[in-house]
Amino acid sequence: MSTTTDYIRWFTDLTIDDVPLVGGKNASLGEMYQELGAQGIQIPNGFAITAEAYRYLLDQANAWPALHTALDDLNPTDVADLAKRAKTARDITYAAPFPEDLEQQILSAYNTLQKQYGEEMSVAVRSSATAEDLPTASFAGQQDTYLNVSGKVAVLEACKRCFASLFTDRAIHYRIDQGFDHFKIALSIGIMKMVRSDLNASGVMFSLDTESGFDEVVFITGAYGLGENVVQGAVDPDEFYVHKPTFKQGYRAILKRNLGSKKIKMIYSAGNTHEPTRNIATSVAERQRYCITDQDVLTLADYAIKIEQHYSAKAGIAKPMDMEWAKDGLDGKLYIVQARPETVVSQQNALLLTQYALKNPPQPLVVGHAVGSKIATGTARIINNLSELKDFKVGDVLVADLTTPDWEPVMKIASAIVTNRGGRTCHAAIISRELGVPAVIGCENATSHIKNNSLVTVSCAEGDKGNVYAGVLTYETTCTDLSDLKRPNTKIMLNLGNPELAFKTRFLPNDGVGLARMEFIITEYIKAHPMALIHPERVQDEKERNQLHQLTHQFTNPADFFIQTLAEGVATIAAAFYPKPVVVRMSDFKTNEYATLLGGRWFEFEEANPMIGFRGASRYTHPAYAEGFALECAAMKHVRDDMGLTNVILMIPFCRRVQEAEKVLNYMAELGLKRGENGLEIYVMCEIPNNVIQIDAFSAHFDGFSIGSNDLTQLTLGVDRDSAIIADDFDERDAGVKEMIRLATEGAKRNHKHCGLCGQAPSDYPEMAEFLVEIGIDSMSLNPDTVLKTTQLVLETEARLIQL
Repeated sequence: MSTTTDYIRWFTDLTIDDVPLVGGKNASLGEMYQELGAQGIQIPNGFAITAEAYRYLLDQANAWPALHTALDDLNPTDVADLAKRAKTARDITYAAPFPEDLEQQILSAYNTLQKQYGEEMSVAVRSSATAEDLPTASFAGQQDTYLNVSGKVAVLEACKRCFASLFTDRAIHYRIDQGFDHFKIALSIGIMKMVRSDLNASGVMFSLDTESGFDEVVFITGAYGLGENVVQGAVDPDEFYVHKPTFKQGYRAILKRNLGSKKIKMIYSAGNTHEPTRNIATSVAERQRYCITDQDVLTLADYAIKIEQHYSAKAGIAKPMDMEWAKDGLDGKLYIVQARPETVVSQQNALLLTQYALKNPPQPLVVGHAVGSKIATGTARIINNLSELKDFKVGDVLVADLTTPDWEPVMKIASAIVTNRGGRTCHAAIISRELGVPAVIGCENATSHIKNNSLVTVSCAEGDKGNVYAGVLTYETTCTDLSDLKRPNTKIMLNLGNPELAFKTRFLPNDGVGLARMEFIITEYIKAHPMALIHPERVQDEKERNQLHQLTHQFTNPADFFIQTLAEGVATIAAAFYPKPVVVRMSDFKTNEYATLLGGRWFEFEEANPMIGFRGASRYTHPAYAEGFALECAAMKHVRDDMGLTNVILMIPFCRRVQEAEKVLNYMAELGLKRGENGLEIYVMCEIPNNVIQIDAFSAHFDGFSIGSNDLTQLTLGVDRDSAIIADDFDERDAGVKEMIRLATEGAKRNHKHCGLCGQAPSDYPEMAEFLVEIGIDSMSLNPDTVLKTTQLVLETEARLIQL
């Protein structure tokens, strides 16, 4: 029988339907090699040793009884016993000799692959279990892979070790957790051309955002060298996002990017068979630049979109994908070396919204990347090596340098996970998402700054940054079923300035963003005064000049740093809510606030009352700031024209006079932002009594009004809203303020212009939300934490008005 059985299947003969024969990894590689190569996606060729070969090997060695003895009645919670039994099972499998016909088939196929790629070719020998890459269980990283294998003896040895790795501690434990029978699962092996990413870069990408589940982006991570460091979290990788809808329309732009530290890279150890790979430190220059070019990012995004489209069409449903990529340092090409269904966030119920919130948190002990959006408390347990795992208790917070698949038995009983190293696609991140526990990764100093056996609170509910606090802090959770929530006639929009919150916030029921503030992006990401970037020679302090150089060293022109950073921050918010409108307010810092930016003190002056001084529209055409405003406009032009996010509406703040409006709009048109061109709408803030008094005149120049209740209250009542001593006199609910709002709403409607309110009032006071509905305002823009409550109130008010 054995002489007629073919245990080899080439990728050219495999499809995704062959999972029972060659496992998920090999079936997917074959599917892509056949179906997607013609679309320009590079897949290294190779062949699979079938799962039947695995069974044949153990049949011929009569190994099954011994394996049953080793694994039957296993208690997976006994870590020491699990390790002992797993080693016995591996030894049994490794000791099974290759039947002669199987060995010859493997070596013959290897010889054929050498003829295709050359005698000097090395191969990757990769495990592919028959229960791998399923829609509900990834089995990622459970079995072993061997890289840069050369020569017949080395290939056979790697195959033996691959077969034995079906019985690693982690694989056995994972199968028990998932309800799979050890003896009904078999292992196939893939042998494929080795992509020499050790000489370039590699990483992981997803066709959705792994934190929020937002499925309109491709999320790419990468670092220098072999991909193991990215997968296991040994490095903080570079990150990139590309927006799928605009990419499909032909726009080619990176939505946002984050430079990782990439402190090490994994390369091959020449001639060392016991340690075939090793990590070396990256150079300062390598750390300070991205590991791949912008064009590489766009090529990978193209790959990801095509792969997702192919598998979605084949399945008849949306199929978000998890892919591994590698760039060959020899031929310079980008290859896909694995693709499987994403099995965590895509399975979550988007209509059931659970929100976590800390009240007035203190300074955190450590900060890293947030994984998930939950909050958890527990006793911090610092684990330095595998031998300490036995001391870990249910509900402890796992604190470690990094995690590997061998740690999974304790990760499943942890209340939270905190690591020094790792990016959003590392092992700790993937497993914590799958388990549904919050994780803060890439902190760098977690094991040194968190005290062992101390109580801590781990929060992933504050945006992309995850925080670990000392002690047990109180927090609130709210769970809302969005499936039955009706939409009111009044548009409910969001106030949002932090791009890190955009993807998670978009799941709230909303009609877009009514106020996206530039100030947060400038303060948190740019940090420098725009005029200091244009004229660094005017900065008289050497330390400040050095800081400016550090910020902008990647850019030939420092002003380009401002344009790109602002554009990517705004674009992230616009993409999250696309194609809904996103109203972006041009900068509205006051002179004292501008002065606190890096280099700002050399371009600003002291004012007795900055609140009603040189701010908003008055700055934009003034010689003291016109060049800075030109950078803002260049960024917004890039967002709309080059990135394709034409849902961005621009808004001018604190515009005192009609003549000032004309001057600003003319200048914007000179800078390429002409109202009406490419669908550009420009709103104005209605926050000065003159805006209300002359609303008919202002209507001739703008497409809409957004009432800023804070400043309108200040200027109607004559109350400095920054003054504590008269704080009690500041009240948006005052009859005079409400009359101003009513007049503004009526005036906008009279001129057929949009009218919304983006101030704090409806978020803080339910009666103000009711008032806005009663006067027929088009929209109100709310803080995210009040959206659900206020939406319900608006629905009730609208229903009451219908009955009157």
